[in-house]
Amino acid sequence: MKATIKTQGKQFSVSEGDILIVDRYPKTETGSTISINEVLAAGEGESFKVGTPFLIGATVTAKVLENKRAKKIIVFKKKKRKGMERKRGHRQELSVIKIESITV
Repeated sequence: MKATIKTQGKQFSVSEGDILIVDRYPKTETGSTISINEVLAAGEGESFKVGTPFLIGATVTAKVLENKRAKKIIVFKKKKRKGMERKRGHRQELSVIKIESITV
């Protein structure tokens, strides 16, 4: 079964067993279970349903495999002929999740 979910402002098309890298879920540990209630569409073939905007009663459960940080990106800003330069780094907090089940 496939589903389209919305989590943390982004949409993902998932099926059972998929592994996703998303923004970190607050207050979660490795091995904890997450329930995602914002399911936009779910089903397969004749039983495919689309919500307006979400399917009522549909949930996707996922397990947090690990919490990690992405590679560092460098943000460098410069203004010509002004002598202004600024260099900052950023590492995004991420969660790696595995989709356990999809219920409609």
